[in-house]
Formats: sequence, structure tokens, C-alpha cells
Amino acid sequence: MNGTIKSIFLSMVVMSASALPAITSAAPSVVIELFTSQGCSSCPPADALLGELARRPDIVALAYHVDYWDDLGWKDAFSIPEAAQRQRGYVSRLSRAGAFTPQAVVSGDTSLIGSNRMQMNEAIAIDRDTLPIDLSKVDANLRIRFPESWQETMDVYVVSYLDHATTQVGRGENAKKSLQEFNVVRSVKRIGRWNGKPQTMTVALATFPRDATAVAVLLQRSGQGAIAGAATTTLR
Repeated sequence: MNGTIKSIFLSMVVMSASALPAITSAAPSVVIELFTSQGCSSCPPADALLGELARRPDIVALAYHVDYWDDLGWKDAFSIPEAAQRQRGYVSRLSRAGAFTPQAVVSGDTSLIGSNRMQMNEAIAIDRDTLPIDLSKVDANLRIRFPESWQETMDVYVVSYLDHATTQVGRGENAKKSLQEFNVVRSVKRIGRWNGKPQTMTVALATFPRDATAVAVLLQRSGQGAIAGAATTTLR
């Protein structure tokens, strides 16, 4: 291959590679779901711990801001009703006496106080299933691909989130504090069931909230059970 032909060939390879959609494949990961509120004085330490854990490549960290604190002096700008709904599902399945903040649920199977670093590390270390999920942005859609087969069907949740926010709290238990918040959930939706075989699903990017910067896809056993796979990608 002479120099001219080689240069043309390399240019074609670069152009072809740049035309392909970016793909994010699931690495072995633990999902930490923190139920928190700007109106809860015991929540900032848990928010800070979640922020630390969010930097680890083997962890998917999500902060759900519940709305049941909103009538107690300060309305959380990030609270969504779906957060409390999801927390109630865990309370029912994990046999907790009731919902509380800050509650952390690790991979859908372990509940603990979200600021308890020792318990958190112990829960993260548990061996769990890790099924691959490939995410890519194609045209105006998020494409979700499950490339392998499994012996059971599972629910597929899509969770959009804002990677970082700073809130000046004016009233309530955290009055006059500046709160640092991480991976704040802006929407959560069950989009269907994975049939246990290689399968592809799509979600229109326009359906995500405008302030969301990233999205996580969770593969979860029925009844809001254990999470068997997760992957994330940026939205912009």
C-alpha cells in the first residue's frame, strides 16, 4: 500500500468511526438509591457520601428528593412524587416500619441509613448479578440494548438526573445552609419488560426534563426487587 492510498484508507476509517453512535456498556456496578430532602437536617451528610460514591466507576448513584417534607417549612425544588412512590415500594418489600430520610437502598436489596459509611461499604461489597446493558444516542433517541440472554424477565426503569446542584435554603431545618446535591433524580419511569433475550428498546430524548444531564437504565426484578444490571450515559 503506497503512502497516498494508505492516507485515504486511514481517513475513511476515522470518518467511519466518527459516524458511529457513542455506546456505553454496563460495567460491574452497584446501584445506590438515596431518598433525601432539602428540608431534612440529617440528610446533608448522606448527600455528601453519595457525592463521593458517585465518582466511583463501579457505582450508579441516584438521589431521589421526596415530597413529604415540603410542608414542613421548606419546599424542595427537586422533590418529585415518583420519589416517595419508589421509596414506598422498597419499604413494603424490605419490611421496613416506614419511610425515612436519609434512607439508602443498595441494588434494590439492602436498606440502611444513607449517612452510615460502614454499612454502606458492607452493602456495596455484596456479590450481585451484573447483566450487560448497552446505551447509545441515535438520532433523537436513547437506544437501550440487552445483548445477552437470561433465565427470567425483568422490569426496565429509565432514570434521568442532574449531576450537581447547589441550593441556598431559606427556611426549615436547613435554613441558611448551602446544600451540595449530587445526581438528583428528575424523572423515573418503568418503560417495559426485558424478555430475557437479546432485545432493543428506545426512548425519545425529548421526553427527558430539560435540567437532566444524564440518564441511568436499571434492570430490576419484579416487584421492585433486586437490581441485576445498570448503565449510565450523558444526555448532553
